[in-house]
Amino acid sequence: MEAVDRIFPSDPGVMEAPRATAATGTLYGVGMGPGDPDYLTVRAVRVLERAAVLVHFCKQGRRGNARTIADAVLARDPARELSLAYPYTTELHPEHPDYVAALGAFYDDAAGRLADHLGAGRDVAILSEGDPFFYGSFMHLWRRLKDRFPVEVVPGVTGMSGCWTRAATPITWGDDVLTILPATLPAAVLTERLARTDAAVIMKLGRHLPKVRAALREAGLLARAVYVERGTMAGERVVPLSDKADDAAPYFSMVLVPGEGRRP
Repeated sequence: MEAVDRIFPSDPGVMEAPRATAATGTLYGVGMGPGDPDYLTVRAVRVLERAAVLVHFCKQGRRGNARTIADAVLARDPARELSLAYPYTTELHPEHPDYVAALGAFYDDAAGRLADHLGAGRDVAILSEGDPFFYGSFMHLWRRLKDRFPVEVVPGVTGMSGCWTRAATPITWGDDVLTILPATLPAAVLTERLARTDAAVIMKLGRHLPKVRAALREAGLLARAVYVERGTMAGERVVPLSDKADDAAPYFSMVLVPGEGRRP
């Protein structure tokens, strides 16, 4: 709606009408699910179809996995799309000062670019693997923009939920306590947390698989551990971790340790 300056401006006796607030766009965090586009929600598809700007994170020189999932429901449209390439992925440790500084500047710049679109009244949808509020890069932009623009988060099926479903592995029974651990934690911390939980999901494996395997062995859980690679995606692989001879693990892999609680 265009701003209204006056009602009957030619009549000096008429009071000036309130100025209309310019409409801004809405920021959407859209959960894209674990990989198989059949797990997209109806709400997610509706937002993707109508948003003026579609944003996805990616590695330099590659197309983001979240955007690839959307191929099943969206045609490619360069006029709508904005890719955000990380300055680093696995090249530096996440606590390295250069990594922290580069990622902070990256998110600041990305938030500024999205604010330009939102301020111009364009809805922006950030495509997020799994669920936007579960280890999602979306959260860093949400934190920078949530107090300035309307926000809606569209929840998605998490990667871990997709993995334990495709592995046919119920993860918790009865009063089991589930612990979710990033494999990037120090070995001692992994072992300690695993030793006092009933069930576990270990994410972000990559080059950390040998450390995770050792922590599971020390915690007495190796026999129950299930390795899932690219769950719900092409190239899916599910095997007991004890049967996996090598230590190679891509980013989209995790280890599941199912609980053994009450089973009436």
